[in-house]
Amino acid sequence: MNRIDRRFTTLKATGRTGLIPFVTAGDPSPGHAVALMRALVASGADVIELGVPFSDPMADGPVIQHASERAIAKGVGLGDVLGWVAEFRRSDADTPVVLMGYLNPIEIHGYARFAEEAVAAGVDGVLLVDCPLEESAVLAPLREAGLKQILLAAPTTAPARMAKLCESAEGFLYYVSFAGITGAARLSTADIAARVADIRARAKAPVAVGFGVRDAASAKAIAGFADAVVIGSALVERLAGATEEGDIADRVQGFLRPIREALDAR
Repeated sequence: MNRIDRRFTTLKATGRTGLIPFVTAGDPSPGHAVALMRALVASGADVIELGVPFSDPMADGPVIQHASERAIAKGVGLGDVLGWVAEFRRSDADTPVVLMGYLNPIEIHGYARFAEEAVAAGVDGVLLVDCPLEESAVLAPLREAGLKQILLAAPTTAPARMAKLCESAEGFLYYVSFAGITGAARLSTADIAARVADIRARAKAPVAVGFGVRDAASAKAIAGFADAVVIGSALVERLAGATEEGDIADRVQGFLRPIREALDAR
């Protein structure tokens, strides 16, 4: 088992719901990227989803789009992200790190080269929005190196395709709570609870739910039927503009701690 599998095994054994915060690597401050990752863990993160800045983040709403733009403007690239993960690993050997992003930067970097460098840095998985299961053969070097390919499912996923996703899922299956972009505020847990329960019964990996989770109340509602909750845009928005390490840590703690407490209070 890699770190993702071990973490979800521990969560299940202790009856806890996983908390997976998303941040864009290099935003709000490239100089404090590793400190931000450590603050996420100190505030209750079970898995870190680290966004690789990209010029055309088609699945993301304005908040994360702007975060990518800010990071790219500061010169942040894939090499920087891998370097920050490697530095994070010097003090944290256990917290899983999943890189979320798009295929283009990895294709330019080279699949085999990326796989080797990502594993050496301590990356555990990749979630590539524009590389669906049907085209995942190109990611064979990543899987062979030990990286988990995190797959996406949505309310619009056809039954036959959902069955394939459940069969192929590894690490965790990311269920998008509605058809749309990140950051939209229209989460309706009643609409997705039954579907997630059905997916969990069939999937070979835990199910994490994201998109539309913005606070402790929405996270707690999701926790009633998911193995983990993913929260991104609201956190990225909270961090925007912070430039000092202490301020970044305070913002992370102020945002994530109530969510962690709400999940643990279930």
